[in-house]
Amino acid sequence: MAAAFGALSPESDDEVLGAAGRAHPFRPSGTTAHGSIDVIAAGVGPALAAASTASALTAAALEGTPYDLVVSAGIGGGFLPGASVGSLVVADEIVAADLGAETDDGFLSVTELGFGTVRHQPPADLVRLAGDALGARTGAVLTVSTVTGTAERAAALRERHPTALAEAMEGFGVAEAAAAHGVPVLEVRAISNPVGPRDRAAWRIPDALAALTEGFGKLVPVLESWNRHDQ
Repeated sequence: MAAAFGALSPESDDEVLGAAGRAHPFRPSGTTAHGSIDVIAAGVGPALAAASTASALTAAALEGTPYDLVVSAGIGGGFLPGASVGSLVVADEIVAADLGAETDDGFLSVTELGFGTVRHQPPADLVRLAGDALGARTGAVLTVSTVTGTAERAAALRERHPTALAEAMEGFGVAEAAAAHGVPVLEVRAISNPVGPRDRAAWRIPDALAALTEGFGKLVPVLESWNRHDQ
């Protein structure tokens, strides 16, 4: 493929993915460059992640060298027992879990309200190839604006999204920007903590970053060989 763009959440450092790409004028702090993949620290939360991703995609398109794929990568919380600390998850759905309205009858998503979508689906063949290469489980990754900190909220999210394996804060924003440009998206998360009661002492961020670094080394050949135009 011509290029892939990796949008990293800021918990990661500049070398988490270990590979980045071709020159283009959008160079925020945290970008590194080698080979065919650009790595950009996109910022915290779906709004900043969407803005950063859209800026990079627009700059590349204006150069006449548009991206073929966007990868949202970083750490996240895992829903036990499906996604344990230190494991990798590849999203088969990227879901905005708290975009909607609370009502007397419960939560209604933006889709149920008739105002848009709350989910994006990465290419199924790429999800399968990535999962196999990483030895990762595949399932829904939820995007939240507020990190889950109680058992009650964790249970409510699982009830609404029974296939969820992980939650993070950027994937849906990245996916929205990619969709606006007609570019496919993939999300990969390394699990740093269980979703549930907030316990920073139990978080294993260095271990999750190490798992992401190792995993991305295995993922790069998949990204290089996958061609969206063959689908």
